[in-house]
Amino acid sequence: MSNSNEKVAVITGATGGIGFEVAKRLGKDGYTIILNGIESETGDKRVKELEIAGIKAEYYGFDVTNEDEVTANINKIGEKYGKINVLVNNAGGIGVRARFEEMTTEQYRFVMALNLDSVFFASRAAIPFLKKSENPSIINYTSNAAWNGAGPGAGIYSVSKGGVQSITRALAKDLAEYGIRVNAVSPGTIDTPFHAQIKSTKPEVFASWANSVLLGRLGQPEEVAGVVSFLASKDASFMTAETVQIGGGQALGI
Repeated sequence: MSNSNEKVAVITGATGGIGFEVAKRLGKDGYTIILNGIESETGDKRVKELEIAGIKAEYYGFDVTNEDEVTANINKIGEKYGKINVLVNNAGGIGVRARFEEMTTEQYRFVMALNLDSVFFASRAAIPFLKKSENPSIINYTSNAAWNGAGPGAGIYSVSKGGVQSITRALAKDLAEYGIRVNAVSPGTIDTPFHAQIKSTKPEVFASWANSVLLGRLGQPEEVAGVVSFLASKDASFMTAETVQIGGGQALGI
């Protein structure tokens, strides 16, 4: 059982990229960090990195698309600490690239599970523990794809992120009576290992992406982490059901 002043943040898919930057930032904000991932070696390494920085951290390996694994692990975390202050549903991704005509039902279900089921499973399991904490909130990740239909082959990613947009608002309505806030961030093109391959093999394509951004550059993971930190903080105590664009104006198109 935790002491009453301890703040606990659970971050899914947090062993790299934006998720790990969020872990570092919330750790600096004074949270005990619960990292989730599916590679235990990487998870253990990340926990050590956080501990070296003076951040209390633990790794829980589970697949966010697996209902039983999510429920069992979130319950374990909640029971150990007596509460969860912040759930960051960071896990997700394109998953599969396929045009609708060729898309298999398995591919469809996998992408929906990765981006939308994961938010439902983790949120549902965390709610009883969020109710026991101070300034509780859930932070989800949506995307420009939620309203622009995404690029060729990423249509189902768009559908899943549209679902995240809706579940953010629906959860906010459902949980308002308990003082649990639910918001989302919508990162634009962020310079992470996610884009490392195209950066190294087609640097001109990677460089061209910046041209579609009003501010003329790609985002950094720390810039997403800063907004997540704000949404989790008391400074955002009157914000719920919001989606914050972090895309340098990319959504406007230029």
